[in-house]
Amino acid sequence: MSRLTPQPWKTLKRVFELAGFHEERTSGDHVCMVKTGVARPIVIPKYGSVGLDIILANIRTAGLSRRDYLRLLDKA
Repeated sequence: MSRLTPQPWKTLKRVFELAGFHEERTSGDHVCMVKTGVARPIVIPKYGSVGLDIILANIRTAGLSRRDYLRLLDKA
């Protein structure tokens, strides 16, 4: 897989768990995940298909490269 595509929220949650994040809380229909050393939480909306704008923002916040994200996505 070489292109970014919209993903189900459960898949994204698993990707960020593999990157070392853990669920801190659920606020309504959003999951907030944190990791020591990352200033802001990752927020994943519980959508059937999370859009690329949200995925890219979360990748940037997490400090991941696209290559790292795609590698983790293959494992998820």
